Amino acid sequence: MGPEAKHNWLEELLGKIPQSRISVFGDFCLDAYWWISPDESECSLETGLPVRRVSRQSYSLGGAGNVVANLADLGVGEVRTVGLVGRDLFGREMLKLLEPYHVNTSGLLSCQDDWQTCVYAKPHLQDNEQSRIDFGSFNQLSSHSMSAVADALSQAAARSHAVVLNQQIPGGLGIPAMIERINDVIAGHPNCTFIVDSRHRGELYRGAILKMNCHEAARLCGRPRRADERISHQDCIQFARELCDLHGQAVLVTQGENGLVVASGNDVESIPGIQAVGRTDPVGAGDTMVAAVAAGLAVGADPRTAARLANIAAFITVRKLRTTGTATLAELRAIGPDPDYVYLPELADDPRQARCLDDSEVEVVRDLPAGLRIRHVIFDHDGTLSTLRQGWEKVMEPMMIRAILGPCFQTADESTYHRVVDRTRTFIDATTGIQTLKQMEGLIELIRDFGCVPPDQILDIHGYKAIYNEALLQMMRKRMDKLKRVELTPEDFLIKNAVKLLAHLHGRGITLYLASGTDEHDVAAEAEALGYANLFEERIFGAVGDVNVEAKRMVLDRIIREHNLHGTEFATFGDGPVEIRETHKRGGIAVGVASDEVRRYGLDSSKRARLIRAGADLIVPDYSQFDRLLRELSLA
Repeated sequence: MGPEAKHNWLEELLGKIPQSRISVFGDFCLDAYWWISPDESECSLETGLPVRRVSRQSYSLGGAGNVVANLADLGVGEVRTVGLVGRDLFGREMLKLLEPYHVNTSGLLSCQDDWQTCVYAKPHLQDNEQSRIDFGSFNQLSSHSMSAVADALSQAAARSHAVVLNQQIPGGLGIPAMIERINDVIAGHPNCTFIVDSRHRGELYRGAILKMNCHEAARLCGRPRRADERISHQDCIQFARELCDLHGQAVLVTQGENGLVVASGNDVESIPGIQAVGRTDPVGAGDTMVAAVAAGLAVGADPRTAARLANIAAFITVRKLRTTGTATLAELRAIGPDPDYVYLPELADDPRQARCLDDSEVEVVRDLPAGLRIRHVIFDHDGTLSTLRQGWEKVMEPMMIRAILGPCFQTADESTYHRVVDRTRTFIDATTGIQTLKQMEGLIELIRDFGCVPPDQILDIHGYKAIYNEALLQMMRKRMDKLKRVELTPEDFLIKNAVKLLAHLHGRGITLYLASGTDEHDVAAEAEALGYANLFEERIFGAVGDVNVEAKRMVLDRIIREHNLHGTEFATFGDGPVEIRETHKRGGIAVGVASDEVRRYGLDSSKRARLIRAGADLIVPDYSQFDRLLRELSLA
């Protein structure tokens, strides 16, 4: 079991946050969502142009406002706001949206007649966001307002453990003259921690921790990149190190789904991204991240620990679609201190970087520790040993598409149909290896998201699983019948040398376990039909009809607990991310089996990528070179 599981750093940090006092200064914005009807049958009498009618609208806090919302939902004891809003309907909406958070808005001033509240209006036509409409982009700060806001910031800093400085738009409160006034406030409050999130002028701030994305960091380091250009992880590390040295403060460089880099003093550390299944929406994630960093630092956490909290909080936010969401304490606790990280994404996406043992196809992702004494080995079933269920995706895909479209299956237009197909394929690919009931939970989310099926006609997870299982069983019956008639043999449904590997390990006295997301009685029957059930000596585990019981997690926890194992005393072989990720978390040796299930030998590159991202230590395409693999594991 890894050290993070033994010590719940997250709970310890969350318990302190209610004691903190944090102020937020900067560009308070609204995010406006307008859903436009596709019906253009009505034309304007004045212009003759089609009328775009809004069917519904919603407003949420953005920019500095969303930072405030995040701090409140994180449980910060006292939150203060400092900035400018207009004397307009959007300004009134801003103050109304802040009321439920019970924050101190005395520093949110309306002292300039021509100031417009900043608004990002986002019209949506069905699922597609249209060109954004912005308000407040041409605000010009008066000298009177500058002094008033600087005074309010100084008063807030005197009462705060930390201050977030948020700059969203080129003008507004982020102009150079205002930043100089802010720097004076920073210098005058050495006991307060200041964190800057500035899109355009981060280099002008002094004495504050900097949070930025990798493209902003590249620009500040004098090596700007195009917005669509990928920036390597090593470059992000270098940028963070340079900026930390230059400014003398900690620097956090975010990499979107790939996590972030933290530079503090002489240390530079990487925090991996977190695996997200399904659609994501990055809007507001940066605000969530800077809020969580501030909350952590305000209660004495070091920059790395604060960044780990922020990483989890931002992951929660990106899964909330079409809204600038927040991360709540309950949501953070549900994720826990050791989330499903994504490891080495650049290696996963580039097989040219693969490093194999001499004269073998065994890829070494991480060098194994010396002195391995593996006594227990866990095997996943489908795709790792057996190919009896090969092609299950082709069964699940049409079943899910029909379930999502429901009564619209025959009548849905081409665009809708292909959006459903694309979403379904992406979902199946991302959830390979988890138990079927969990996949059915995701299916129900997709059904609700597309809205083709009336709510009262949506089945529960067991209902959809029954439909899928019946379709799958038709395929399985044909294969099992051919086995019984000896038209096919077990070798026709086995990964190359799978039984030889099992027999060798069993002969060495290694305790073997079989764990699958498939129903337990089916796993046992299939292992018996393929001739190796006896090697597991009844240690065969599968789904038991309870969505809260994950067979692979259960087996890992049970083995470790009952045998008092340390990490390097057990290994897991699997072709799915669940068993690999859970083994990595517990410090075991994770062998990713990137098997081509059609040929039953050779490498599946898409599996390789998934398994590396899940934390595999080694990657093999099959067991044709199992002797070389076992020597590496000290099991020869």
